[in-house]
Amino acid sequence: MAVEPYVLLNDGHRIPVIGFGTYAPDKFPKSMVEEATRLAIEAGYRHIDCAYLYGNEVEVGRAIKEKITDGTIKREDLFYTGKLWSTFHSPELVRPALEKSLKDLQMDYLDLFLIHIPVEFKVSPKKLPLSLDYRNITGCFLLTHLQAMEQCKDAGLVKSIGVSNFNRSQLKLILDKPGLKYKPVCNQVECHIYLNQSKLLEFCKSQDVLLVAYSVLGSSRDDTIGKDAPVLLEDPILHAIADKLGRTPAQVAMRYLLQRGIVVLVKSFTPARIKQNLQVLDFNLSEEDITILDGQNKNLRYDSMPMWKDHPKYPYHDEY
Repeated sequence: MAVEPYVLLNDGHRIPVIGFGTYAPDKFPKSMVEEATRLAIEAGYRHIDCAYLYGNEVEVGRAIKEKITDGTIKREDLFYTGKLWSTFHSPELVRPALEKSLKDLQMDYLDLFLIHIPVEFKVSPKKLPLSLDYRNITGCFLLTHLQAMEQCKDAGLVKSIGVSNFNRSQLKLILDKPGLKYKPVCNQVECHIYLNQSKLLEFCKSQDVLLVAYSVLGSSRDDTIGKDAPVLLEDPILHAIADKLGRTPAQVAMRYLLQRGIVVLVKSFTPARIKQNLQVLDFNLSEEDITILDGQNKNLRYDSMPMWKDHPKYPYHDEY
């Protein structure tokens, strides 16, 4: 099954099917993210995914600016995704939050602007609520900020609007919003062989909403699911298929999602792996391979935000 390097969004814009993720835990210096972004662009990535929450927009923007200045890329050749954080959902805060990100990034516009999570936090200098302090969670599904995002698109500050970490019912709420001006172009969620999101993918396809996957190679974040979680890239079946094809397990894990029509985000600080993860468009998994990998699904989440997962409006209470 051929996979093209770009896919068309429902608003007519194109998105590269392989993106470079820039999230890194605080234990890593932000300079490493800056250098990795620089290396990714040099390797050929033309899709960069970041967010205000990550706290590294200045560094990522600096790397991008350097590669534009030295002639490696033009701004119009790059697809950049940013995200609206939950302390800025009030309509009057949306555009200032976006403009702050644009200033930090040294950009005039974002290619894609996502609602980061479907939960609103009270306005606070803190990005996250205190553990189990649900007083800082003011409610889900407040749609007025979506209209403010639409106004940002009308102003030319963003090209496309989407959502992230939405389940089916939350996405449907957006799609059914009276007076919706711009349909979300995508839903960015955790997705990999242990969480293949088959039902959510089917729904998104039926609505012409692209599924974008993060944590496609698993996660080393033992703070979110525990130290005993299986290491995805050590999966024996993944290794068997990779050995058969002469590929790396990471390449097979990515190709599995790509052949199902999912855009993938990958991240690494290692130059060789940054390059390897781009080399997934020149081979195919057989239908048998796809079926075998489908069978690895465990509905396992590596990124579960445990500080508020017991809240009744936590986004993953629904089946999908």
